[in-house]
Amino acid sequence: MAAAALLSACSKKDAAPEPVRAVKLLTVGEAQLESTREYAGDVRARVESRLGFRVAGKITRREVELGQHVKAGQVLARLDARDYQLGAEAARAQVSSATTQRDLAQANAQRFRALRAQNFISAAEMERYEASLKAAQATLDQAKAQLSTQSNQENYTLLLADVDGVITGVDAEPGQVVAAGTPVVRIAQDGARDAVFAVPEDRRSSIRMGQGVKVQPWSDASQTIAGQIREVAASADAATRTYQVKAALQGGQLPALGSTVHVWPEGTGAANGAVEASVIKLPTTALRQDGGGGQGTAVWVYDPATSTVRLQPVQIATADGNEAVIASGLKPGMQVVATGVHVLNPGQKVTIYRDKYAKAGKEPDASASEADGRPQQGATGAAEAGK
Repeated sequence: MAAAALLSACSKKDAAPEPVRAVKLLTVGEAQLESTREYAGDVRARVESRLGFRVAGKITRREVELGQHVKAGQVLARLDARDYQLGAEAARAQVSSATTQRDLAQANAQRFRALRAQNFISAAEMERYEASLKAAQATLDQAKAQLSTQSNQENYTLLLADVDGVITGVDAEPGQVVAAGTPVVRIAQDGARDAVFAVPEDRRSSIRMGQGVKVQPWSDASQTIAGQIREVAASADAATRTYQVKAALQGGQLPALGSTVHVWPEGTGAANGAVEASVIKLPTTALRQDGGGGQGTAVWVYDPATSTVRLQPVQIATADGNEAVIASGLKPGMQVVATGVHVLNPGQKVTIYRDKYAKAGKEPDASASEADGRPQQGATGAAEAGK
C-alpha cells in the first residue's frame, strides 16, 4: 500500500482543460478606402541665403538676433577692421607718393617741350621725358586702384543685409575667427513663400510640375490656401528615401515662416485627395504577429460549424487611418476575431461575446448564433463589417 501511494504521488497529473473563451467577431466585407494623400510640410521662404564676410577676420560684434526682421543695408555683424584700416592708410600714402612723382614728371615734360620747340634738345631727349611722365601716371593709377581695393576690404568688415528679410539662423558668434565666405547668419527673404513636404518613392509619379495643391495651416483648420508645385527633387534623400517637393503658396495672407501645414495634391483622387477604391480593411487589434513561427501576420478565422478558430495568414497592403488594408488572405463573408488574438490557440473552442449592457430587446438566441456564426453585436458588428 505504501508503494502504491508513492507511485500515485509521482505519476503525472492530467493537464487542466483549456478554457472556452468569449470572442468578439466581425464579418469581413469590402469598404471604401478613405485615406487621403495628405502630407505634412512646413512654410519656408522662396529665397533663403547664408550670408558671410567677404574677408577673413575675427568677429567682434553681432548686431542681430534670431527671428529679427532686418532691412536691406542694415549691419548684421562686424569684424576687427584694424589690419584693413592700416592697409588702406598705406595705400593712401602710396597714392600721395605716386601723385608727387607724376606732378614732377609732368612739370619736366612741359619745360622740355618748350625747349624742344626751340630746338635746344633733341627729339630723343624729349621722348625720354614723355615716357617718364607716362610711367609716373601709370604708377599713380596703380596706387589708386590699390587704395580702392584696400578701402573695399575695410568696408567688407561690415556684414550688411542684401534684402529685407528675417534672420532664420545664426552660424557664428563674436570672438570666432572666420574665413572669407564662412556663413555667419541665414536670412529668409521677404516675399514669396513655399510649402515644403516630402513624398515617398511609391507616390513620386503622382506629383508633377504645375500641379495644384491645397494647403491648410495646422494652427488654423478653417484657412485653406491654394498653391502650385514648382519644384520636385530629381533624386531621393539618402537617409529618408523621400523626394522633396516645393509648392508655391498663393494669396496675400500667408502663414508665418516655419509654420506646420497639411498639403493635399489635387488630381490624385476624390475631394482633398481621397482615393476611391473597394478594399478589405481590419482594425489592427485583429492582427496577430508571429514572433518566429514563420506565419508572419495572421488573423483568427471563426468556424461556426465547430465553434473553433484557426489561423489565417494575411498580407498587409497599407494603412488606412487606424485600420490595415488587407491585400490577400481573406474573402468577404469570413468571420474573424476582433480582439484578444494573442490568447488563442489553433483549434480552440470559443463562444461569441455578448454585451450584457446592450439595449433591452429580444434575447439573442445562443444556439442560432452558434449555428450560423453571426456575431450578436447588433450595429457594432455591422459597423465593423463595413469598415
